[in-house]
Amino acid sequence: MSRKLDVTEVVASLKPGMTVFVPGLAGESLALYEALKAAPDHAAGVTFTGVHFPGINRSDYLGLHPQARQRAYVMTPGLRPGLIDGRAELAMLDYAGIYRDLAARAASVDLVVAQVSPPDSDGRCSFGPGADFHPAVWSLARRRILHVNPNVPRTRGAFSVRLSSADGYFEAATPLVHYDAGAPSAAIEQHAALVASLVRDGDTLEFGVGKLPGAILAALSNHRGLRIWSGLVTDAVSKLVDAGAVAPRGAIDAGVALGDAAYYARLDGDDSYYFRPVSQTHDVRRIAAIDNFCAINSAVEVDLFGQVNADSLNGKLLAGVGGLPAFVAGAQLANGGRSIVALPAATDDGRHTRIVSRFNNGLVALPRHTADYVVTEHGIAELRGRDLRGRAEALIAVAAPAFRDTLAAEWDEILRRL
Repeated sequence: MSRKLDVTEVVASLKPGMTVFVPGLAGESLALYEALKAAPDHAAGVTFTGVHFPGINRSDYLGLHPQARQRAYVMTPGLRPGLIDGRAELAMLDYAGIYRDLAARAASVDLVVAQVSPPDSDGRCSFGPGADFHPAVWSLARRRILHVNPNVPRTRGAFSVRLSSADGYFEAATPLVHYDAGAPSAAIEQHAALVASLVRDGDTLEFGVGKLPGAILAALSNHRGLRIWSGLVTDAVSKLVDAGAVAPRGAIDAGVALGDAAYYARLDGDDSYYFRPVSQTHDVRRIAAIDNFCAINSAVEVDLFGQVNADSLNGKLLAGVGGLPAFVAGAQLANGGRSIVALPAATDDGRHTRIVSRFNNGLVALPRHTADYVVTEHGIAELRGRDLRGRAEALIAVAAPAFRDTLAAEWDEILRRL
């Protein structure tokens, strides 16, 4: 029988040398983090692990105590000091690799704290809008505690737990992690319309988060029969459902949902959504079996070979590659599949091009053979099937006009050196 606890008891049970799995994105227990902040000495010598994202998860587990440690999978601002002084480690893995790594280490996890909905009549709790990595760790962790939160919606999904199967639980009605990309500009909406023109009725879509991905989804409101298979979804998806663009019932498969309280409340009992772990959503074999799978992703830079930098700027790591490699690989194998990379042609101040001749300090997230289309606000570069020169010319044509002559000259020099 699961024992009712107070969150302070959970924090007080931490000891140096322990490893604690703390979920990220909408699955993060803010009640646990606030309790840790109130008693930071209990974090001394503890290694916190989980998948947390900059701009979404703002909790700084490494900053709780000078002797706290962290094993991370995505670069965040709070992680940088620990990488320098040796208290943190950053595993350079994509989403599928992260899941495998967590599963391989699960038996050494001393404590997992999972945020769930209140139990239903059968005693089962839903993981709500976040079922991505929990199954990798839950069954083998040495101690399993549930944070029962009435603000967690009861969602349909591949993974749920009985309250009685946990070693303990605490109740706290805390807000879920909220996300708001903000309103897109007119320029972003025009850019999004170009991307949307590549989507066909009946396609299955994958996409990221941000102003541009949200605007792309908004631009698809007149499409019909769309389906979603994505690592992450936002309220923009529900707006597509309301517009009649999404196929009826069960057409949305995702690992995580992110939004505000109203969006989370809407998810409660909504049979349009089905939540799956990363082992399913990012399985290249499953993705490849989906006809007309359309992967739509953002980037920091694209070079004239078609290589994609998705997570670094001037050599500074900003995040991680996430699910990008799996979705793009699946799209390439799927019948009628397409991979679309969308990015602004230049930096916000217009001083630097984001279509570059070649990478100097950028970390490559996608090799040159993967992107089928690169879309900027200046047009669509179709790369699939083009030769070396044709790809470069197509990319220069969608670069910001002020940089095209320079890019062409640099490309001529690159060709002479190849």
